[in-house]
Amino acid sequence: QVQLVESGGGLVQAGGSLRLSCAASGRTFSSYAMGWFRQAPGKEREIVCAVGWSGSNTCYAASVKGRFTISRENAKNTVYLQMNDLKPEDTAVYYCAARFAPYYSGPYSQDNYDYWGQGTQVTVSS
Repeated sequence: QVQLVESGGGLVQAGGSLRLSCAASGRTFSSYAMGWFRQAPGKEREIVCAVGWSGSNTCYAASVKGRFTISRENAKNTVYLQMNDLKPEDTAVYYCAARFAPYYSGPYSQDNYDYWGQGTQVTVSS
């Protein structure tokens, strides 16, 4: 069982930055692929960025490429989402997710992750 706790969300003006953190419980964090998803009001949940246990990572949402970066520190059981040049359309609840994947080092783009955090609200004002 893995528990995920997100932090770092909040209210920021357009053009600002935030760094989300996701702390995972358990001793096998390095066996998990991690992902950040978001869900805006009235919209479906979408994957933002993902990172494999090796650190190999990709941001899938076209609107965030060049602005968001995902990274992880296995020694701290933590994954981060650095968000720069935020836009009002980035407003959403952001979720951290974990998928057990010890034999695959890359990121997962599908949403069939095994564990999910409770989410953290990011609001970007114009």
